Amino acid sequence: MRKIAIALAALLWTAFSRAAAHAQAADQTPPLLHPHWSFAGIFGTYDPAALQRGFQVYKQVCSACHRLAHLTYQDLAALGYSEAEIKAIAAQYQVTAGPNDKGEMFKRPAQPADTFVGPFPNDEAAAAANGGRAPPDLSMIVKAREGGANYVYSILNGFVKPPAGVKVPPGTYYNEYFPGHLIKMPPPLHQGAVTFADGTPATVPQMAHDVATFLTWASHPNLEARHSIGFSVMLFLIVGIIVFYAAKRKIWSAVH
Repeated sequence: MRKIAIALAALLWTAFSRAAAHAQAADQTPPLLHPHWSFAGIFGTYDPAALQRGFQVYKQVCSACHRLAHLTYQDLAALGYSEAEIKAIAAQYQVTAGPNDKGEMFKRPAQPADTFVGPFPNDEAAAAANGGRAPPDLSMIVKAREGGANYVYSILNGFVKPPAGVKVPPGTYYNEYFPGHLIKMPPPLHQGAVTFADGTPATVPQMAHDVATFLTWASHPNLEARHSIGFSVMLFLIVGIIVFYAAKRKIWSAVH
């Protein structure tokens, strides 16, 4: 009888250990993906083509739920768009203006100086349309999330079939890179979701890479200027050290 009890306890412990190990493995978040970024490093610069493709992905896909509250349409000049193109892009949206001479608010086409028009009139409307929580503003998302562009890229590529035994509630999706893995956002990117003007194949990794580049620019529009200043300062310091060292040797040569 004692042997049976011991065997049963061992069997239960093995089953419990396997279940616990399985649950722990399912809960673990793998390291973020680290693709190549043109803007990485002290000599990094933004790829203009990637920025325009990324803006296209945002405009055609992400803007259905997310806004860019800290950008104006005229900021797109930094991406290589002409004044006429920016005016045409802005004019596709309506903004509330006024009051007019009758004291009434009215709608007008957006202008280059206007901030990006969001998909919802306010946060409450956005939350009501998205299960009680407003989608985050994307203009600072790269600054706001640990991992920056790698986080955005990983999340967009992280929608996979949940592991066996993991229950995903209705209206929720499994993402291997999202903390806790359960995310309310459905997979936004699908093969061929956009058609790039430069002929680049619109694969999910490509679109994720381009929109992450665009959102990095939105969060760090002065990155290239900072890199340039940093390089100039380093060059100045190196030259200064050489000059001071040469001067020191000349001054002390008479002593030695």
